Amino acid sequence: MKSVDINCDMGESFGAWKMGSDAEIMDYISSSNVACGFHAGDATTMRVTAEMALAKGVAVGAHPSYPDLQGFGRRTMSLTPDEVFDIVVYQVSALKGICESLGGRLSHVKPHGALYNQAAKDAIIARAIARAVQICDDSLVVFGLAGSLSIAEAEKLSLKTASEVFADRTYQPDGSLTSRSQPNALIREQGQAVEQVIQMVESKSVTAADGTRVELKADTICIHGDGPHALDFAAAINKGLTCAGVSIRPV
Repeated sequence: MKSVDINCDMGESFGAWKMGSDAEIMDYISSSNVACGFHAGDATTMRVTAEMALAKGVAVGAHPSYPDLQGFGRRTMSLTPDEVFDIVVYQVSALKGICESLGGRLSHVKPHGALYNQAAKDAIIARAIARAVQICDDSLVVFGLAGSLSIAEAEKLSLKTASEVFADRTYQPDGSLTSRSQPNALIREQGQAVEQVIQMVESKSVTAADGTRVELKADTICIHGDGPHALDFAAAINKGLTCAGVSIRPV
């Protein structure tokens, strides 16, 4: 039987006072990416989110970003490789410690926003992230855009990787994600998202925005937890994959 991981970005609030639908979404995913305070989240939110995930058998991953609270980590920053290394070590170490204090363990690392996008195309940034993960815990899995330098650089350091695809984003012919500045960047129709996910898992390909077919590897599927219909999307994608005979489990 085919299997795939479903991951979701979580804990993107403060003081655990507004967790949104995180707890409900966890019923439909197998991995959570927990914000580590640099684009969202704080110590309490990190603990509460990790606690919920561990209680539901959902893998806990660190979701480090550029230090950009005002821009939600989506603005590109010009940090040196050493600075990128430092901020990733800082954030991953914090969540790793929280998980261990709860009797659990950290499973993976998935960069957020601009850091994720920059690492996909910049080998130097990708290498800095991979080195940071390696020094924190070389058993951690690095999540990165399928076919990107993030995956390639992590594999050069013999780290485990998971090629990530997106349920609610459109693709370009080169396999990159359509920029959020473009009107067709997001998939808002539930049926279209489910159809895209099943295609990516079963045929290892996606139909790009221009209609061309692009090959890609799909180890883990991302659902954005901050979307207005995140819970509905998660439930629909989980059901669609299950009905297609695909089991859902962590990487």
